[in-house]
Amino acid sequence: MVERLVLVDKQNMEYEGIFVVKDLYTMIDEFLEMHGYQRREIKDAEVVKKTGRNITMVFEPWKQLSDYAKSVFKVQMILENIRDLQIEKEGRKINVNQGKAKFIFDAYLENDFEHRWENKPGFFFVRILFDKYIFKPFTTDYQGHVMNDFKAFVNEIRAFLNLHKY
Repeated sequence: MVERLVLVDKQNMEYEGIFVVKDLYTMIDEFLEMHGYQRREIKDAEVVKKTGRNITMVFEPWKQLSDYAKSVFKVQMILENIRDLQIEKEGRKINVNQGKAKFIFDAYLENDFEHRWENKPGFFFVRILFDKYIFKPFTTDYQGHVMNDFKAFVNEIRAFLNLHKY
């Protein structure tokens, strides 16, 4: 059984204003690739209404830290009332989007994701002892890596949304 240690639970971030949805997707993908994360999409839906498009995306970026530990984020991105606009900046017309963006973040540290220590009851008992006494410094170190990557990821999204002032 995978042991999932919750490091961040349901952290919210909201933004309302002008931004470019395509550039937001690109920035997220580039950040994850640069930091060695692979992305697993759980849900991707788009609904077109009279007031604008509503986009819901849920994905889990993950990175293997060692043979025993894995860093996992869960990102729920909800974009509401996205409308296409064309603005003029420095004499050029630019296509942008306007709407509301809401993000819900979770961060986890998964241990024993390959189920190596669960085959026999004796192994399970030894795993508990190892986790409590021997692997404790490594687990603490892995938690630090997960939190550093998570904070950088959230700050990158926040900076992207706040820097796009038109």
